[in-house]
Amino acid sequence: MPTPERVREVRERLFANGAVVARADGGRRELFPVSIGIAEGLALLEWVRKEHAQKTFETGLGFGISTLFVCEGLLANGPGGRHVAVDPYQFSGLPNHRTTYVGVGLQILEEAGVRDLVEFHAEESQIVLPRLLAEGRRFDLAFLDGNHRFEGVFLDLIYAGRLLKQGAIIFVDDTQLPGVRRAVSFCLANLGWVTEDEGGEGDIHEWIVLRTGSSEVLLRPIDDLADF
Repeated sequence: MPTPERVREVRERLFANGAVVARADGGRRELFPVSIGIAEGLALLEWVRKEHAQKTFETGLGFGISTLFVCEGLLANGPGGRHVAVDPYQFSGLPNHRTTYVGVGLQILEEAGVRDLVEFHAEESQIVLPRLLAEGRRFDLAFLDGNHRFEGVFLDLIYAGRLLKQGAIIFVDDTQLPGVRRAVSFCLANLGWVTEDEGGEGDIHEWIVLRTGSSEVLLRPIDDLADF
């Protein structure tokens, strides 16, 4: 039976060590700065708890550190919590990238005892999220840390807004990147979303917490576009 205490124990050990040995190839993987830091993780955990979230999803599993914080929050909120994680690179490296995940994210979730809480999709989010929407799935909170190019973040935001209940929280990582910040600006200027919180850990990870607005904005006039 997974517990918040077990999850906390594993993630505290990972932060103390800063690395993990991959079961797939025996290689040592440095977790940071690829993964979110402790300040952002605790902020994410607090939002999961404050929103009493039961159903959550994220784009970009990576090393699974953010997932541990989400699952810790879900377990604290009571039984029945479920999380969906989407990451096409979990079993391979990113092109021209120093990190090769080789399943380490899922490995860490197993160690923390929360693998069964997580529904994992090894596909791109622009494929998975529309499918979840077509299936009628609904969620309470989203964490976006996948494709950081403008078009990737934009699609994740738009589909997140439709997958979440009205007035839900979208926690967006890496807003120090121009593509991420620009996509967020569109949603703030045109969809009636508001900023609930912002934070940062040096110049490595900055984040913003958004609250979605009314779904009626999707029916606004076709020529209605605010500058962003």
